[in-house]
Amino acid sequence: MRGQLRFWSLTSFSAVLLIGAAAAAAVADPTTDQILSALRPSAASLSGPTRGIRAITPGTPQPVGTYQGSAAPATGSGPPSLDLAIQFESGSAVLTPSAMQELDRLGQALTSSDLAADKFKIEGHTDTVGTPDANKALSEQRADAVAQYLESKFGIQSNRLVTVGVGEADLAVPTPDQTPELRNRRVHIVNLSA
Repeated sequence: MRGQLRFWSLTSFSAVLLIGAAAAAAVADPTTDQILSALRPSAASLSGPTRGIRAITPGTPQPVGTYQGSAAPATGSGPPSLDLAIQFESGSAVLTPSAMQELDRLGQALTSSDLAADKFKIEGHTDTVGTPDANKALSEQRADAVAQYLESKFGIQSNRLVTVGVGEADLAVPTPDQTPELRNRRVHIVNLSA
């Protein structure tokens, strides 16, 4: 009996780990519905604790083991927003094929009836590799590239998109200078109409 109990406990524990890993992987590439949910004005009005969901504020140290996927709500207060891990070619504002796939989901969300009338800020962020001035310029180019892609592929009017380059000023994961950190290279989307 004791051996069976140990076997069941190990099997159950393994199943929980596999389910947890699958759930984490699903959050890494957000669906159009997940993007919609994060950017809807009603998302900002949620208050109080949530079951198992915690907003991660960029620049705030997180406990060891905290999951930060490619899409994470940026703050628990303020307008609805979302961090996306939009990948660019190294040191450039050229979108990679995986970036275009993620932007396709964002474009579908922004053209949905729920968000079609809203205005959005697109913030480009970098890691600390390079100079602060170069990173600011690169992040501006990347934010512009995202806006241009959304405008050309989805017909989103340019007056609905405001681009800003933040550079390395607001790191998601605090790192020393000249540290490549993929989680800091992100695009932050803010619903300005909320």
